Amino acid sequence: MWLWALLPISLALFGTVGIWSVFAIAVTNGSVNITEGFPYISYCGTYNPQSCLFSQICNICSVLALWIVVIRFQQVRDYGDHGRANVASIILGFISSIAISITGNFQQSVVRTVHIIGAFLAFFVGVIYFWVQLYLTYRTGPSQDRFWVGPARATCCTLCTLVAIIMAVLQLMGYTSAAAVCEWILVMLIFCLFGLFAAEFRHIDCHHLTVQKRALSKDSSSGSVLINSYVLNTVS
Repeated sequence: MWLWALLPISLALFGTVGIWSVFAIAVTNGSVNITEGFPYISYCGTYNPQSCLFSQICNICSVLALWIVVIRFQQVRDYGDHGRANVASIILGFISSIAISITGNFQQSVVRTVHIIGAFLAFFVGVIYFWVQLYLTYRTGPSQDRFWVGPARATCCTLCTLVAIIMAVLQLMGYTSAAAVCEWILVMLIFCLFGLFAAEFRHIDCHHLTVQKRALSKDSSSGSVLINSYVLNTVS
C-alpha cells in the first residue's frame, strides 16, 4: 500500500516547514538578530510566542519518528532478519525520537542541561540509527529500490557524520554562528534520511493488530488472552 510512503514524507515536510516557520517568527519579532550571527534552532524556539510552536513541532515529529521506527523494525523482521542489528535499530530509534520531544519541551533558556542532553541524543544517536539502517538496507531481502536508496542513504549518513563533527569542533572553538549553520544543515539531512524510508514503505502491503480470546477450558478458573503482534506483509 503506497499510502504508507506518505508517513516519512509527512515527517520530513512537516519538520522542515515547522522549524523554518519558527525561525521566520523569531526573526520577525526580533527574538534573534541574524546580523549579529546565525542562531541555533533551539535559540529561535526559546522565546515566546514561537517557543509554544517549537514544542508542538518537536512533539509531533517525535511521535511520527517513533511510528516510523517501529514500522521499519517490523518490516525488516518480515524480510526474515531477526538479528541484533535490527534490535539495536529500534532501541537507537526510540532514544533519538524521544530525545526530540525532550529537546523541544525543555527550553534552552530554562533547563539548559536537559536541553543539551536531549539535543545530543537526538542528533548523534539519530545519526548512528541511520548508519544501522544503511547496514540493514543491504542485509535485508532484495528490493528494486536498493540500487538508489543505498547510495543516497550512504551519502546522507556520511554528510551527517561530517557535519556533526564539524559542528562540535566549531562549538568548542567558539565559532557559534558557523556551528549553528552546521546544526541547520544536519537537521535538514536527518529529515532527508527519514524521507528516504518512503521508498521502502511503499512496498508495505498491510499493517494490522488483532486480539483473540482463547476458549476457556472447563477446569480453568480464568481465561487467557492471546495478542498477535504486528503483521507487516511486505512485497519486494
